[in-house]
Amino acid sequence: MKYIESKKNDEIKQLKKLASTKYIRKTGTYMVEGFHLVREADQYGQDFVQLLVTEKYSEDRLVKKYHDIAVTVSEDVAKELSETKTPQGIFAVIKVNNTEALADLSGKWVMLDDVQDPGNVGTIVRTADAAGYDGIITSLDSADFYQPKVQRSMQGSQFHLPIYRMDIHKAIDLAKESGLTVYSSEVNDEAKPYNQLERNDKFALIMGNEAHGVTQDVLNASDENIYIPILGKAESLNVAVAAGVLMYGLQTL
Repeated sequence: MKYIESKKNDEIKQLKKLASTKYIRKTGTYMVEGFHLVREADQYGQDFVQLLVTEKYSEDRLVKKYHDIAVTVSEDVAKELSETKTPQGIFAVIKVNNTEALADLSGKWVMLDDVQDPGNVGTIVRTADAAGYDGIITSLDSADFYQPKVQRSMQGSQFHLPIYRMDIHKAIDLAKESGLTVYSSEVNDEAKPYNQLERNDKFALIMGNEAHGVTQDVLNASDENIYIPILGKAESLNVAVAAGVLMYGLQTL
């Protein structure tokens, strides 16, 4: 099996660029790190381009399975590629899924209107997976779900449900054409409390930007603007926390 010792190796320099969204889109590949994510990617049928491991994983079943594209790297190289302080020493380069086009929607979806913090995007995707939602649509100005911080935050949920990236207004139009009710979250007590809605099994829930919330034109295009009643003195909730409350709340009406 090929061995790369130096972090100055040209191949490693190219792989390091996969931390950049622009380079990910250019090459059509991205990288996941850590045994859990690599194992989940394999289990859910992702298309591996390369597997890189330190010597401690050299006898792992994944190395045997992907022997033709597996590479052993030194600990120094693993540290160079890693986006964490304590790299586990296993990385997979995977082909980007072709999820730019979507014909129709069914069931329950979450849409993100310019949610820009990678941790928030990842947490919302992971919560949607746990709450049994059917998919995620992120706006073009939301944090890109292929970037490393989002990938780590999703903890494998990115392989369990579809994630699309598209213009938010086109997503709203698609939801309505598909017969889904569109709810937008709003920090406004003149909106409708989410727990006063009627039971609905076909809807899209839109969550907004951390600083500005859902944009006014998106609120105007929605069927219903909803809010979470604040019982204490806090002005608002973090968007990922609010999304979790609403996702589970709307499931259990």
